[in-house]
Amino acid sequence: MAANNPSDPSLISEMASDVELGSLSRRLFLKSCEYRYSYNFAWMGRPIIQYPQDIVAMQEIIWQVKPSLIIETGIAHGGGLIFYASMLELLGEDGEVLGIDVDIRKHNRVDIERHPMFKRITLIEGPSTDHDVIRKVYDVAKRNRQILVALDSNHTHEHVLKELQLYSPLVKAGSYIVVFDTVIDDMPEDFFPQRPWGKGNNPKTAVREFLKTNNRFIVDKEIESKLLLTVAPSGYLKCIRD
Repeated sequence: MAANNPSDPSLISEMASDVELGSLSRRLFLKSCEYRYSYNFAWMGRPIIQYPQDIVAMQEIIWQVKPSLIIETGIAHGGGLIFYASMLELLGEDGEVLGIDVDIRKHNRVDIERHPMFKRITLIEGPSTDHDVIRKVYDVAKRNRQILVALDSNHTHEHVLKELQLYSPLVKAGSYIVVFDTVIDDMPEDFFPQRPWGKGNNPKTAVREFLKTNNRFIVDKEIESKLLLTVAPSGYLKCIRD
């Protein structure tokens, strides 16, 4: 019997339509959140606060797109920045990473700046939608040919929609904007009692609104279909035209 192709789109589609498997995946995701599962992992020594499945998906995208600039909003402990910089290091070109956060805590900045991968990283402190921040971002973007954007800061509908509107012009055909934590809309009403976001007000609702008026991007369903566990359902947005 011939071996099945592990990346066979037909198998991925069949798996995605498996109702029982989908139910199990949702239950596992919700149960894992009770134990702060995404906080269990680090990349090259820095906490990354992501599900391993999404880390692997980003690796595939980066290797395929080969961006010269990766922009991340919401850097937390910096694990994502280090991950993106290490992938660009493997690509072997002069790619760079731009990390933006409203509050880069001193101890995180120190650890990020002393990391070997910091040579590819530039930090900008300030709100990701602030005029001066956007001006700095666009100045960096001018010298880059292919840009990948990861949005993972304030998760309210208004903020993410504004980020999408501001950062999407930087992304060209074949690359992606990845909107993390769209899964918030699929979680119980009372899951985020201390946060300004929740059902009906989150990254997924912002993505829906954004796609109503922007025909340059589509949801890459194949990515989330093969992951089974992801914090970004409907959040992998592929640019299909310049």
